[in-house]
Amino acid sequence: MDAVLCEKSDKLRRILTDMDGCVIGFSGGVDSTLLFAVAAGVLGEKALAVTATSKTYPERELNEARQLAEKIGGRHLVIVSEELDIPEFRDNPRNRCYFCKKELFGKLRTIADREGLGYVLDGTNIDDAGDHRPGRTAAEELRVRSPLEEAGFTKQDIRDLSHELGLSTWDKPAFACLSSRFPYGTAITPERVEQVGLAEESLRGIGFRTVRVRYHGTVARIELGEEEFERATGTLRDEIVRLIKMAGFTYVALDLQGYRTGAMNEEKQ
Repeated sequence: MDAVLCEKSDKLRRILTDMDGCVIGFSGGVDSTLLFAVAAGVLGEKALAVTATSKTYPERELNEARQLAEKIGGRHLVIVSEELDIPEFRDNPRNRCYFCKKELFGKLRTIADREGLGYVLDGTNIDDAGDHRPGRTAAEELRVRSPLEEAGFTKQDIRDLSHELGLSTWDKPAFACLSSRFPYGTAITPERVEQVGLAEESLRGIGFRTVRVRYHGTVARIELGEEEFERATGTLRDEIVRLIKMAGFTYVALDLQGYRTGAMNEEKQ
């Protein structure tokens, strides 16, 4: 481990050591897995990971979160957080994530109070500051701390330290809930979420790792990692078309820009 990463790792442990216990929003992604692994090592039973499951959170991700928590060996709780019941979220305004995070962090705060744990934590890092993240407002309102950000971790730092610690998520592709597949102003319904989820799972089933299926009515706009373009336009093209149409879309489009974080924020409002 290089000196800079070692210093950040030490700072993270000091931040956690100063806490009397914490509840961590744990999705099983790269960031929250590292945070939970370090917190469990520092705080033991006083670190509780909580995974919120909903229609926008695929069962595959929930199963992975459970497996990761078991490997880490820390306390883990699964709760239901059905954001599609929130009208403001369902209408899909630009600050949609605020309403989701407000509900989630509110539930985590209730759990923390019940368990006698002083802090609620999330996996935000310093690279997240450049994206449109209305959920940060909810985090500030509910006094959620972000130890990775406080310790100066970038996304690459998180992957590097995860690799050092032997965490299987060190090279896991980024993932966001399925609600992020819809243009702002397009209503998010259980049926549409299921359609997008089926399309993405079908593509993962034939070997794609970094994949987003963006919903544009009858059109599925597919974002892939650059290294996966050749397969998509070659031998797997016909299979992709078949699978996406089976999911209920009429037209299949491959986005030549590929996957990028916050693609739905590019449209001018």
